[in-house]
Amino acid sequence: MQSFINLTSISLITLVLCFTGCNPGANQNQEPVIKTSYGVISGSIDEGIFTFKGIPYAKANRFMPPQAPDAWDGIRECVSYGPVAKQIVSWIDESKMDEKELFSVNVWTSGILDGKKRPVMLWLHGGGFHVGSSSDPMTDGKALAKKGDVVMVSVNHRLNILGFLDLSACGSKYAQSANVGMLDIIKALEWIQNNIENFGGDPSNVTIFGESGGGGKVGTLMCMPAAKGLFHKAIIQSGTLINVMTKEKSAALGIAVLNELGLTADDVDKLDTIPYLDLVKAGNEAILKISGPRKPGSPTMFGFAPSADGEILLQQPFSPGFASISDNIPLMMGTTLNELVNTAYAEKDLTLEQAKERLKAIYGDKTDQYIEVFAKAYPDYAPQDLLSIDPVFRPFTIRTADARALQSKAPFYVYFLAWKSPVDDATKGSFHGLDIPLAFNNVDLKPEWTGTSDEAYKLADIMSSVWINFAKTGNPNVAGKLPEWNIYTAENGVTMLFDNSCRIIYNHDRELMHFINPLNY
Repeated sequence: MQSFINLTSISLITLVLCFTGCNPGANQNQEPVIKTSYGVISGSIDEGIFTFKGIPYAKANRFMPPQAPDAWDGIRECVSYGPVAKQIVSWIDESKMDEKELFSVNVWTSGILDGKKRPVMLWLHGGGFHVGSSSDPMTDGKALAKKGDVVMVSVNHRLNILGFLDLSACGSKYAQSANVGMLDIIKALEWIQNNIENFGGDPSNVTIFGESGGGGKVGTLMCMPAAKGLFHKAIIQSGTLINVMTKEKSAALGIAVLNELGLTADDVDKLDTIPYLDLVKAGNEAILKISGPRKPGSPTMFGFAPSADGEILLQQPFSPGFASISDNIPLMMGTTLNELVNTAYAEKDLTLEQAKERLKAIYGDKTDQYIEVFAKAYPDYAPQDLLSIDPVFRPFTIRTADARALQSKAPFYVYFLAWKSPVDDATKGSFHGLDIPLAFNNVDLKPEWTGTSDEAYKLADIMSSVWINFAKTGNPNVAGKLPEWNIYTAENGVTMLFDNSCRIIYNHDRELMHFINPLNY
């Protein structure tokens, strides 16, 4: 629950409002107090970085589009993370979840009310469209704000069945229900446009970025007309899984959920009174009956996720590209070497012959051909690598990259994280999400992922510089730290490989990925 400082004097209120709204010379010695569209807030200062957490940007009833939050009097203290979206996970305490109070943003900045125009970076958390929050320690924005003089913002929004249950078949009242979780993010982008200048940010230079499901959200925003003009650059990290939800599929799933609950379209308003856990159970049963269990490693998503209705969402991203409304958006996109694969790196004594025997279960009489193609991509491979390569994200990322390069003339850069984490005796490889603490320059906040070696800190310094430079200019090059990084085309396949020794590669694994997953590249 947020607390408020009571103002007993009207003159004091007037003084605060004038100070927070009219003082272009404010600096780091001042009290962190800001006037927003809905009321005055106070924050904290952490190692010279002004920090505001849990700032309301919206409110909403179940399955309804977000609205402006209620305004408040006095000064609202925004010094701790607000509640997160309702979800069923083991790593977030249920007491920190709230269906009504989840709509908040967090802001980190090196200066407020100083008239500067800092680039703004909006982080969209991962977890598919089902779980996650903006309060993960490794996505704390202080390090980026401090290093790059950018304004870092993160957001909570509705997830799973509360964010993406399509009830449009039940009447016009629910016409937008299938996409309200994404409309929440658009509402947060609108909040940035209306408020970020007081936090030292430039509303005309906003970069959206996210990993996994967060990358999927970035791609989805690139296909939403209501988001056009609210952001100006995009970074997609391991986010190219295909969302197959069409208007027809999502509407059918919505009716199936009602059936599970013993309701008809005429009873739809009764959903307001059904406990969250009962809703989730009905939703899971409906998905299972329609599509069956999701296979591990599947490149497609079916369920409570954004629905392409041709209006709110013009098309699904990565199918293979994006809607033309985002043709002018500079984009950076990439994946990791191993992603979600259960690697073989724990088997230190694995021989090539042993690896071959396992590979035969996948490739049969083409196993030798697979190894031959693999060796072209990774000449210094170990037997463990043969069993540990990502077969899902990378092929679809190449396909999307090719489509983007053909579709858009905007600057477009591709990266590939091959650095293998040394933690757990170097058994995890370059796993899904490893790029997050590196890009945030937060190795010290996620040592159980990255370790604390000099190599980890060096790579985090390089990658965070890349992310910052791209947010500032649309060009990720870092003079003196990286070789020259040119714009991607399908012909050159130019990709920055991040490792202990970073280098440029050219279509290094296109043949391998086509062998593993023969998509139309």
